[in-house]
Amino acid sequence: MTKKKSTGLEPRGFRWVIKDRLAIAERIGGYGFQHRRVRREEEIIWLKDHGVNSIMSLLGSNQNSFAYTGAGLSFASYEVPSDLEPQDAPAVFKVLAEALADESAVVLVHRDTIDDTLGGILAGYLVYSKMVDDPVVATDVIQRILGQAIGPEGRRLIPEP
Repeated sequence: MTKKKSTGLEPRGFRWVIKDRLAIAERIGGYGFQHRRVRREEEIIWLKDHGVNSIMSLLGSNQNSFAYTGAGLSFASYEVPSDLEPQDAPAVFKVLAEALADESAVVLVHRDTIDDTLGGILAGYLVYSKMVDDPVVATDVIQRILGQAIGPEGRRLIPEP
């Protein structure tokens, strides 16, 4: 079997959380002074080539929205502060569930970087959605996917069943 050659540039930190349904990465094109339009365009090409059809930004702004929609991707934004309180996390889980409600949606979630807050949100979503019953197991799963530990700031976002 011949594997299709990928075009574009893989986004920094790209990982599948749920294969072919939910992925994460750092902000497309980089962030701050590192952001480059050409890099963003190349990363969008790569994402589309890998089936991603929807971007969920947790930055709370519409930065890059025209680039995403212009490339045929759906776009949604929901601001998640770094100091997200545990009682506010279920609203984020709900937004993520809504983004994945369409069976054909392949969603990439991003913040500027992959941090404890994003790790906690992902582990919390696994518990919220009942894909994983045990918060300890959800934490372990996400830590393995990310290749990094989730610190106390992220762990406090993971709901108890």
